[in-house]
Amino acid sequence: MAIEKIIIITAPSGAGKTSITKYLLHKYPFLSFSISAATRAQRGEEKDGLDYYFISETSFQQKIQEQAFVEWEMVYKGKYYGTLKSELQRIWNQNQIPVLDIDVKGAIHVQQQYPQQTLSIFIQPPSIEILAERLENRGTESPESIATRVSKAEYEISFNQNFNAIIINDELEKACKEAEEVILAFLNMH
Repeated sequence: MAIEKIIIITAPSGAGKTSITKYLLHKYPFLSFSISAATRAQRGEEKDGLDYYFISETSFQQKIQEQAFVEWEMVYKGKYYGTLKSELQRIWNQNQIPVLDIDVKGAIHVQQQYPQQTLSIFIQPPSIEILAERLENRGTESPESIATRVSKAEYEISFNQNFNAIIINDELEKACKEAEEVILAFLNMH
């Protein structure tokens, strides 16, 4: 049986990891989005079981006790996110490769558990100022929330050397192509 591979796309909030992930998933049908579990409320058009598995904090903590997660994190107070082992298995069972769009700490945890089969890509904003601007332009966050995310981003960028590839997202199209090249090389598909 072939080694079941994992692709991780990680970045500080607002660096563009979701846009890059969507591009890759759209272009390559053998890649499959790994749906994270989250305790936060649904936003806008998000759908349970498609964007996230929205579960209660109690249920999340129960799954932690059962060791059902590959990685999990309390990202903000009372807001948990995690990758279920069953989700990776679901994707592998479909002969696809899971793409994890997760935070930096979670990415490091997954790499530690699957060192031989993981490709991790760190998407870095061109600068902290541009990142703050992107978060403000979303119009979904309070100034306090933006300040928290920017401060967290500075901390997360300090871990960028822990990943297999660092892609600076100053131009989305270019960053998408770079991610694509790194992934195809990892999968020996060039």
